[in-house]
Amino acid sequence: MEIHSTCDGMQRRDMLKAGVLSLGGFTLANYMRMASAGQVDSGRADRAIFIELNGGPSHLDTFDLKPEAPDTVRGSFKPIATNVPGIHISEHLPKLANCADKYAILRGVSHTLAAHELGRKYVNTGSKPIPSLDYPSYGAVVSKENPADADIPSQVAIPRGSHGPGFLGIRYAALETNSTPVFGQPYSVRGISLTAGIHVDEVKRRQLLLKKLDRRFSELEANDQLLEGLDQFGEQAYTMITSSRAREAFDISQEPASFSKQFGEESFGQSCLLALRLVESGVRLVNLQLGGWDTHQDNFTRLKENNLPKLDAGLSGLLVGLEQRGLLERTAVFVTGEFGRTPKINERSAEGGRDHYPRCMFMLMAGGAVRGGQVIGESDDTAAGPRHEAISPDDVAASFYYNLGIDPTLEYDTSTGRPITLVRNGTVIEKLFS
Repeated sequence: MEIHSTCDGMQRRDMLKAGVLSLGGFTLANYMRMASAGQVDSGRADRAIFIELNGGPSHLDTFDLKPEAPDTVRGSFKPIATNVPGIHISEHLPKLANCADKYAILRGVSHTLAAHELGRKYVNTGSKPIPSLDYPSYGAVVSKENPADADIPSQVAIPRGSHGPGFLGIRYAALETNSTPVFGQPYSVRGISLTAGIHVDEVKRRQLLLKKLDRRFSELEANDQLLEGLDQFGEQAYTMITSSRAREAFDISQEPASFSKQFGEESFGQSCLLALRLVESGVRLVNLQLGGWDTHQDNFTRLKENNLPKLDAGLSGLLVGLEQRGLLERTAVFVTGEFGRTPKINERSAEGGRDHYPRCMFMLMAGGAVRGGQVIGESDDTAAGPRHEAISPDDVAASFYYNLGIDPTLEYDTSTGRPITLVRNGTVIEKLFS
């Protein structure tokens, strides 16, 4: 399993086609009432895959190249045409270029948080972080609003999540695999897979003993969110470990070679394959990570030889695979780093690097009601900032929730009774769904 540290040490369109929904004058709540009554075929997603590119990928070298900019800005990478006329991306993303019709590129996304931890919290929640409140991750909200069946986890983080359930409490935390799949090797997750010498009957016997002990201490659990959450984890772990459904969902060796080969042999690609199997089995949100984007030095070599080939194989395999399985219209996909990189190439190494730059970045969205094959937003001539109105992480979060049928203006109460709006400042990006 690869571990990447950053420089600061932080380890469907049907409703729109019919003219039913005008996001400016028809509220999401009204729309959801109609959909619930069977009056609208929405095509919204009911599961999601959230992919974090930890470290902050350079937008200029991936999805927002500026070939006409000065050489101190544009770098050495060339743009190539995609399968969508007029859309160009990095030459080192050829597989993603061949499936650009399946995702939307957001350019000119902008915010002001240039520290890894703060930027990561922002893009993981859609709310700018504040010291007095820990906002919940997307997975925690999805787990609360649309929980999975008892024998399958509602959310899974591969290998770990960058952000927890916040004020929603531990009961909505992710199952973390703490490892990534390795090509050609059996994959197991502690707590799901049975170790050698332990059988289901033995697990059931131990669970019966634990239940007897739990009754002795039940008075301690009253009104205690932590203990309640831990108890629910224990119950679900027992349900999952005695269910073949969950164990089979994690078994990527069941995939035929003809299907799995499109994901590549790197751990990120295999994690994408695992994510597909998990959402197919009923997991509501899978959180993936691909680190190593903190390229203050040797930016072009590191991207060309490592990060871009991994992203290209894994993400293209995921998008194509979801479509092949008939899952793309049911699965919202969201890809983001915590910020972009500086337009001007620094001189920290022989070939230079790029530094933290939140004022301009890219994000990708796909699946559900998102219309692929389009670019939304635009950066200026040197990708130093949005050319017109900026897209905020709040807007993208609101759109992500909307695609999942979750009202981004929902209010939750904290443990102290304080009402908190899910995405207070975000506005759904209409063009994503038109």
